[in-house]
Amino acid sequence: MIIKHLSLTNFRNYASLELELPPRVVIVRGDNAQGKSNLLEAIYLLSTSRSPHTTTDRELIHWGEEGQDIWGARLVTEVKRARDEVRLEIALQQETQLLPSPRGSGARKRIRINGVARRASDLVGQVKVVMFSPQDIDVVSGAPNLRRRYLDITNSQLDRAYLRSLQHLQKVLLQRNRLLRLIQDGRARPQELHFWDGEMVEHGCRIMAHRHQLVARLSEMARDIHHGLTQGTENLEIHYLPNLGEAFTPDRPEAVAGAFHEALEREQRREIAAGMTLVGPHRDDVRFEVNGADMGRYGSRGQQRSLVLALRLAEANLIRDRSGEAPVLLLDDFLSELDRERRRHLLKAIALYEQVIITATDLEPFEPSFLSPATKLEVSRGVIRELRDSNP
Repeated sequence: MIIKHLSLTNFRNYASLELELPPRVVIVRGDNAQGKSNLLEAIYLLSTSRSPHTTTDRELIHWGEEGQDIWGARLVTEVKRARDEVRLEIALQQETQLLPSPRGSGARKRIRINGVARRASDLVGQVKVVMFSPQDIDVVSGAPNLRRRYLDITNSQLDRAYLRSLQHLQKVLLQRNRLLRLIQDGRARPQELHFWDGEMVEHGCRIMAHRHQLVARLSEMARDIHHGLTQGTENLEIHYLPNLGEAFTPDRPEAVAGAFHEALEREQRREIAAGMTLVGPHRDDVRFEVNGADMGRYGSRGQQRSLVLALRLAEANLIRDRSGEAPVLLLDDFLSELDRERRRHLLKAIALYEQVIITATDLEPFEPSFLSPATKLEVSRGVIRELRDSNP
């Protein structure tokens, strides 16, 4: 899978960009705040319909000189896949102004696949990418919702049925929580929860089963990669922590459904008092351990960074195994805080992929043998040019 062309209009600090991207390794060099990360963000947005850095699409729209009003942003990419090519487009259109300041408004998202208007869910999986950014350390040390989001994005790229179940569960949670608040206010009866409990169990069990399978496979694959990164001194284990606890027995799906129903009934009074659903996969978590120690609590920044890089490479390998096609690797400042041996090991691993797009503030950390065949670009204030000299 190769991203052939990327077109950006009014996206972040890119007023206008037309960029041809070759296969293999592309290194984008530039100082901070020049547009390196924004370039990767644009590709990630085109592959998942979501930004890895913000939940507010309005923030993605570029503002011109002196903050003049801009209608919106447009992102287009042409991708070569194993059997065909696809053109993906996202337009972010500024909504009608309701506030005095234009920065207070939102943005409408329009998606086209090969020129045909489609939903955001149809975009997911069209082009598969795996992205590492320095903020990924939060997947290990941050709040549980970040780890759930990681599992959901990875599973959604692999299985469209998972994405549908996830979307349905989110709707069920909204309706069930609304009903719990109505019951709390005396405007509905507890018996009305029966239907939504059934929906919770059906889709929740499906999501838990897929998450369990994903974590088990990632743990196995990341362990080997991490072992190489740490020269055999650290043993990585990834554990899925379902909200049902020991009642979650993946080899007995009927028992899981029964335990889920029982937990909902047992917690019903507490849920009514809280006005929210307290049982289900929306409260799952994941724990990362190295040599038995919880990395979220006790891991150093260097350990957490190595762990996440191993996790991302395992994710890429899994996508390649499942889909038969390697994803595009997007690596944002990934060599920082790593010693020479870990850098060497990583560069050797990523050189095997069809397309890798890397950002860096300088080229010094890259070995000459890796740097020489790579395409080298430089970005400055949203303008990209090719570097002919590997040591400018």
